Amino acid sequence: MHAFPPRSALAHDWLNQAGGAEVVLQSLHDLMPAAPIYTSLVEPDAVPGMADWDIRPSWLNRAPLAHRYPQALLPLYPLVWSRTRVPAGTQLVVSNKSAFCHGIRAGGAVHVCYCLTPTRFVWQPADYLAQERLPPGGRLAIRILLPALRRWDFAAAQRVDRFVAISTVVADRIRESYGRASTVVFPPVDVDAFARAADVATATPGGEPYHLVVARLVPYKQIDLAVAAFNELGRRLIVVGDGRDRARLERLAGPTVTFTGRLPDADVKRLLGGCTALIWPGIEDFGLVPVEAMAAGRPVIARRAGGVLDTVVEGTTGLFFDAASASALAGAVRAADAVTWQPGRIRAHAQHFDHATFDARLRGCVDLALSRGKRPSTSTGAPPIEDGVRDVA
Repeated sequence: MHAFPPRSALAHDWLNQAGGAEVVLQSLHDLMPAAPIYTSLVEPDAVPGMADWDIRPSWLNRAPLAHRYPQALLPLYPLVWSRTRVPAGTQLVVSNKSAFCHGIRAGGAVHVCYCLTPTRFVWQPADYLAQERLPPGGRLAIRILLPALRRWDFAAAQRVDRFVAISTVVADRIRESYGRASTVVFPPVDVDAFARAADVATATPGGEPYHLVVARLVPYKQIDLAVAAFNELGRRLIVVGDGRDRARLERLAGPTVTFTGRLPDADVKRLLGGCTALIWPGIEDFGLVPVEAMAAGRPVIARRAGGVLDTVVEGTTGLFFDAASASALAGAVRAADAVTWQPGRIRAHAQHFDHATFDARLRGCVDLALSRGKRPSTSTGAPPIEDGVRDVA
């Protein structure tokens, strides 16, 4: 496979928080270290490790309110990306998209979109509004603006030359929302690092068995289900992470639930290696943490939906629960007690999601896109559904 072109660029929606999207961006940057990164907002302290990156924020980054209330300005992001252009002579643009950065003006460059999800509040507004606490008038504003935002988002998707999806569920959404085919390339996990950490996790903190949650503490992650379930079970649960939902979750928590806040990566790895199981109560487009837990040889107890359907093998690497309820989660925890888990087998499964596999698969997608060149432009009306069978990793 060929190297990425020397004149390449990356696009990322915003760099004001550290999460799974930023882990993916790190991997893309590793593949294209000389590529400038175009983004809307930058909070240098929020995303460690990017001090020496060539980051080019938009004009919105100079607006103080954008940093204090980034969600309130969501309708402005299409305007930001409509005015963001890569330099002439750029050969390749890779957008790492969960919102609007696929709308970047790529000019003559081939544009490959690594799609974390079609813009959630545009295409899944009911789910978004049910899970987010918006300022007064926010819900009404979204409903009013939704038709225009959907038209813009759809049209921007037609300018992408090739879509790559992070999971089967996202590939299905890309087809439903944009009428576009895609290749599934799972995000990468440093499998060996988590396996090594598990080897040194010889004892649990305090010697007492514990289950683990590792997540940003925001409403859609549904960590409240885990808190309520472990209140009911009376078992130890450690919650690693921080976010705007933390205070509410701490008020809900009983004496067996502990919140650590954000921790260094080494500490998270050790906790994953020593836990009884990872608890994954929300619905994610992929979910890196379940794969990290499996790389550490630990099973995953997850809601039967979203990206875990691609990553967790029921009965072998974890168990699912169906209803979004604390009692259903508690029942799955009890059921997991009866399974004899095999850490070596769990780790072997996690190898399917390592960096080498991601690199090879993504390079293959980029090579194919470059060989085919620019996609013929379409009207802003309904696009043609692309021919061919979706290539799923």
